[in-house]
Amino acid sequence: MLVAGFPAGSFQTNCYVVAPAPGEECVIVDPGQDAVEGLDDLLREHRLKPVAVLLTHGHIDHMWSVVPVCGARDVPAWIHPDDRDLLSDPAKGFPGPARQMFGGLEFGEPDDVRELSDGAVIELAGLELTVDHRPGHTRGSVTFRTPLQDSQGEDSRVLFSGDLLFAGSIGRTDLPGGDHAAILRSLAKTMTLPDDTVVLPGHGPQTTIGRERATNPFLGDVAAGPSRGL
Repeated sequence: MLVAGFPAGSFQTNCYVVAPAPGEECVIVDPGQDAVEGLDDLLREHRLKPVAVLLTHGHIDHMWSVVPVCGARDVPAWIHPDDRDLLSDPAKGFPGPARQMFGGLEFGEPDDVRELSDGAVIELAGLELTVDHRPGHTRGSVTFRTPLQDSQGEDSRVLFSGDLLFAGSIGRTDLPGGDHAAILRSLAKTMTLPDDTVVLPGHGPQTTIGRERATNPFLGDVAAGPSRGL
């Protein structure tokens, strides 16, 4: 499987492309601010054809470029219904004083928006992606997990964690729609994944479930349970 990405815009939000192999169809995860040029470069480099955009949540730093990306490629965007309103009104995701930064900016939905549901398995671009609703950072935050085969042919899995889980940290819950108790419940469910699960977060470097269980200071008792898998 091919996974490539880059940090987009001033928010440095990780935008990913995922495909079975170079020269195949792909999905795009979280096209953030000024992501179009970087995406075009990645798609050209790996000869990929996008078939969908997947959004881990509706915050502006993750979906800023969703309309131009979907429009240029004529592909749908997938988002959880609890965050769909943020596509056309991203200021709702910020406290009052911070909303002034949206002055003069206009946002809207792509022509084709499809809604994600907890536990759904979606098949796109020859990939099988499981959707897990993981609220707390926002009401509609989700993660995507998919099987992964390494260079030795060993089966593992990769998790696109959005702003739920980072290397050494977890998502903030102080913005509108955030809920600290909810994110702890979401993290508890996520930490049941096997230790070798590769975590590709919305910001910062990749990590693994095992590394975060052992070292992440924000997980505390959340990470203490055994790895049972999902």
